Formats: sequence, C-alpha cells, structure tokens
Amino acid sequence: MNATTTHIWEEFHTQLFNFIKKRVKDNDASKDILQDVFVKIHLKLNTLTNEDKLSSWVYQITRRSILDHYKKQKIQTDIPESLAEIQEEKTYNAEMVNCLTPMIEQLSGDFKEAIMQTELGNLSQKDYAEKLGISYSGAKSRVQRARQQLNTLFHECCTIESDKYGNVIEHDCNKDCGCN
Repeated sequence: MNATTTHIWEEFHTQLFNFIKKRVKDNDASKDILQDVFVKIHLKLNTLTNEDKLSSWVYQITRRSILDHYKKQKIQTDIPESLAEIQEEKTYNAEMVNCLTPMIEQLSGDFKEAIMQTELGNLSQKDYAEKLGISYSGAKSRVQRARQQLNTLFHECCTIESDKYGNVIEHDCNKDCGCN
C-alpha cells in the first residue's frame, strides 16, 4: 500500500477543506473538522484495503466527521439539506437482491441447485449432501464454488463497495447484467 497520511494530505486537504466549509459555513469549525478527518485517516489507514477507492474512503470519513460536528453542537434545527443524504447511511442490500436471481440463473445446474437449496432454501449443507447422496465435504465444496462464481459474476457486472459488516454501501452496475 503506497498511500500515506502525508500523501493523502497533499492530494486532498484543499478540496476537503472546501467540501467541509461549504457544509459547515464556519472557517474555524471547518479547520477543526479537517484536522479531525486527518486524525481519523491516520488512525484508520490500515483499514483501507483498495487504494483505487481512496477518494471515496476519504470522503466517507469526511462526511461522518461533519455529521459528528453537528451532533456535538446538538443543533435544534434540521440538519442542512446538503447533509441530509448522509445523515443515515444507506445500504443497498435490498437492491442487490434484485441482481441475485439473474446471477444465479447464469450458474451451471449443479452450482445453481446448491445455492438455491442451501443459501436460499431451507437445507443445511449437511442435509443437502444427504439428499444428493454425496459427501458432506463435497457439498460444502460445491456451495463454496457456487459462491465464488456468484462473486465473480457480481464483480464482472457491478462495482460494489461494502462496509466492514458486508453491507453494500455503494454500487454501480457497469453493464446490462439484469441488475437494473
């Protein structure tokens, strides 16, 4: 990983300050928030797993810091409209379910059945193995390979960013793969 706090500061500090000031409208508070952002960046830099997503990661930290600022102020008025979209982090898990059916349909018969019976159905992998008369490790392997194929299909179709809990927080479908 080549990203360092110094590198991120050099690349982003001016635009982040402007981003913050536009939403906070107080020069001193904006400077304080910017400082807070870079403390968080420095402390959490080891959690950045994909440098290609550095910009969205930095802005996510910045948005949360702005929200924290407003929460600390215990503002009695509404959060400014420019921040309304980040007040509650939206997850796209439900929307991504719509992608699941077309992706599963692209799997070969054995893998499709394995996912349908275990992940979407009500059979455990052990029960699935017994139903097919195959070994438990064979059933586990089949389900795991089906998951890997689904993962590959998703990443061929969509750019997906998830939080540490696996919730999809950003997605963009790159081609017509049935998700839209």
